[in-house]
Amino acid sequence: MGVQITELLPKREIKLEELAGRIVAVDASNHLYQFLTTIRGPDGSLFTDSKGNVTSHLIGLFSRTTHLMKLGIKPAYVFDGEMPQLKRLEIKRRMDAKEVAIQKLVEARKEGKVEDVKKYSALSTKLTRDMVADAKEVVAALGLPAIQAPGEGEAQAARIVANGDAFAVASQDADSLLFGATNVIRNLSIEGRRRQAGTLGYNHVEPEMIALKEVLSSMGVNQQQLICLAMLVGTDYNSKGIKGIGPKNALKLVKLHKTPEELFRAAKWDEFFSFAWQEVLELFEKPRVDNEYKLTFSSFDKGKLTQLLCEKHNFSTQRVEKTLDELEKTAASKQQKGLGDFFGTR
Repeated sequence: MGVQITELLPKREIKLEELAGRIVAVDASNHLYQFLTTIRGPDGSLFTDSKGNVTSHLIGLFSRTTHLMKLGIKPAYVFDGEMPQLKRLEIKRRMDAKEVAIQKLVEARKEGKVEDVKKYSALSTKLTRDMVADAKEVVAALGLPAIQAPGEGEAQAARIVANGDAFAVASQDADSLLFGATNVIRNLSIEGRRRQAGTLGYNHVEPEMIALKEVLSSMGVNQQQLICLAMLVGTDYNSKGIKGIGPKNALKLVKLHKTPEELFRAAKWDEFFSFAWQEVLELFEKPRVDNEYKLTFSSFDKGKLTQLLCEKHNFSTQRVEKTLDELEKTAASKQQKGLGDFFGTR
């Protein structure tokens, strides 16, 4: 879901080529969900292998990642760990919504409503542990970091960027800014299009960068005020926000009240939530992260990728080998010693 303040954020369109040579910390769950909701058959069903295992996320992961690597971009995938208790409430709400979507999907299939089948198939998408495990294996076989966060993956990715070990977090959500990421890249896609929320249509999009320094400067707020602003509108920990307060009004309120105590008292936080605002603020200011992560890049393992994608999940051997051959040629054309150097640590 992410925070609902995107309209207030200054953004700059960029070309993927501008990220060449940069390490980008990818919010893995965010991207895997994108693949699951968009890479589907004509009837809206997910792609599967001969054993019925879902492969839509792997199709997207392999295609997008190798494309980025050909451009010289160095993705480091960060996976979610244990979620905070407050987020479990939001996840419960989402799961309830998915159950409703599943019921409507069954009805749509019975009634032969093709467009509704596609719509509710996407809305009922779930990312399972097996899917995540498969994704980690593919990332590792590509020679890229697969970092396991102790808590929120996006918080861990933000910490890596804030520490100066990566250039930006790649995510559709703006949460990374609240966790202190200096740069966020949105629309990191190959096709240049993104599904319109709640519809079957697509918008043409270009990659765009949001810089935390510019956000704070343009809004005239500090980091804590930015977090408080997001809390008024709604975050993953208090999804609905304060009723009647939109992004623009929230910005005015944050500037009007000097302290969080004064702000949330005026906004009547206690009338909307059973938990204290301090709990949410602390989750953003003191997230559970690991500073001992390793960003190690190496050559891809062609044999392992063939085994994982082709033998295990029925990918076309010809297509996989062609993609990997192109990746090797790209590295050679840059007159590097090998992929280990081309995709080195910094």
